[in-house]
Amino acid sequence: MGRRIPGLEHLHIWISIPFCFAYTLALLGNCTLLFIIRVDTALHEPMYLFLAMLAATDLIVTSTTLPKMLAIFWFRDQEINFYACLVQMFFLHSFSIIESAVLLAMAFDRYVAICKPLYYTTILTRSLITKIGMVAMTRAVALMTPLPFLLRRFHYCRGPVIAHCYCEHMAVVRLACGDTRFNNIYGIAVAMFIVVLDLLFVILSYIFILQAVLQLASQEARYKAFGTCVSHISAILSTYTPVVISSVMHRVARQAAPHIHILLAIFYLLFPPMINPIIYGIKTKQIRDHVLSLFRRKDV
Repeated sequence: MGRRIPGLEHLHIWISIPFCFAYTLALLGNCTLLFIIRVDTALHEPMYLFLAMLAATDLIVTSTTLPKMLAIFWFRDQEINFYACLVQMFFLHSFSIIESAVLLAMAFDRYVAICKPLYYTTILTRSLITKIGMVAMTRAVALMTPLPFLLRRFHYCRGPVIAHCYCEHMAVVRLACGDTRFNNIYGIAVAMFIVVLDLLFVILSYIFILQAVLQLASQEARYKAFGTCVSHISAILSTYTPVVISSVMHRVARQAAPHIHILLAIFYLLFPPMINPIIYGIKTKQIRDHVLSLFRRKDV
């Protein structure tokens, strides 16, 4: 199978520049976060362990797609084995679902820290954090495992070229002959289930957090309590806003050129892994101090 951005083949080199830059930032930022959290025992707290999960997930999501995508842009290496395509699709969608679950877990962390501060360490134990990670992974694998088997049963007679830079589920389905209604329904159902369910619980968490913050006596205490949530809220917005924009564009601008939707899809894949380490680096004092200390050592 081949992959490309239809209509923009002559601009592949130029398109690759911002994507390569974003991927490099994502690698450096998330690896730095993981290194800092690993070496500093003071950061072995639930909030930072969830942040480490988010960073690891972002690394896997980007590394599953970007190296092969850049090979398309730089070397015109558009070929990919059908089964390799299914593997890429499985990992991409699975870890995107895991990322949503980690963001939900981080909302739960902020809820416990603000609404039940006295029980924070007894509720969010290492055992519970491990179980949350296992549940997130199990949910993703259970939901995504059927997709490769559903796609294997089709005969692909609508050309060997995917109008995309990576093996996204619906891009592969569009090449299949036969009745693909179940694949369409299953894909939409999973997406709606994940986004609606996770966002609903995130919103509920913040409703309780807001109620608890407003009950604090001083305005300074309110700012301080809600300030601990700013990084997480920013991460949620960076993850879900591009998805919503892309979804709206698919429905509102159906007549738009295909490459517009493809570039948007690549953007929402790359933007969260690139911006999340920057958000947490700026907003989290402990991480910011560690990063600054690393630069100071280099200067010395």
